[in-house]
Amino acid sequence: MPKSKIESVDIEKIIKLRQTGHSLPEIRKITGRGGSTIFKYIKDVQVLPEYAEILRVKQGGSIERSKRKWLEASQEANRLMGNFSKRDKLFILSCLYWGEGSKQYDLSLNNSDPGLIKVFVECLQIIGVKKSDLRITLRIYEDINKSKAITFWANLLNLPEDKILGVSLLPGKKKGKLQYGMCRVRVAKGAVYFKLIMSMIDLIKSNFSRRSSMDRTSHS
Repeated sequence: MPKSKIESVDIEKIIKLRQTGHSLPEIRKITGRGGSTIFKYIKDVQVLPEYAEILRVKQGGSIERSKRKWLEASQEANRLMGNFSKRDKLFILSCLYWGEGSKQYDLSLNNSDPGLIKVFVECLQIIGVKKSDLRITLRIYEDINKSKAITFWANLLNLPEDKILGVSLLPGKKKGKLQYGMCRVRVAKGAVYFKLIMSMIDLIKSNFSRRSSMDRTSHS
């Protein structure tokens, strides 16, 4: 059940708790209010001098806990996944294309995430796509430096800059979110590779479909 509209007395309580050195998680626990609601009222609150050090220590501890949790997650991910085999990379290629690629007999993928684009291009090589087969174009907003965007994507993909075949300029300003714009990777004469990737996607779907059916049968 959603929380009722916040009353002035609750706002005063939130502010008072912050002034006396309580952290956001502590205020959430005490008031039962959501983090975004609490942050709205504490973001400009000055902590009383006698409680400032207490809050600083709490926040420092929170940062350290976060760092520790990220390190533990990284170590666990490495333990679970280890090194990727060729088969693993085929799954990665299939899933990337399943989520982000064109499904209209045009082997192409468009994204602003440099890591995703780099992984996609490297995985394409496993099925025989050569870098000479790639056709790279960019879409950037008007506040993004064109030459810097070309240099960035060319370096990322280890290609000469003249292999970036075109840059489309979009109205608006998105530099804060899309520093180098969006990169479209297309494979020339890629029909055979397109069919292969789509067939791998179908295989993944059918495999999970069979497992779901088996699970239902075993529990009936």
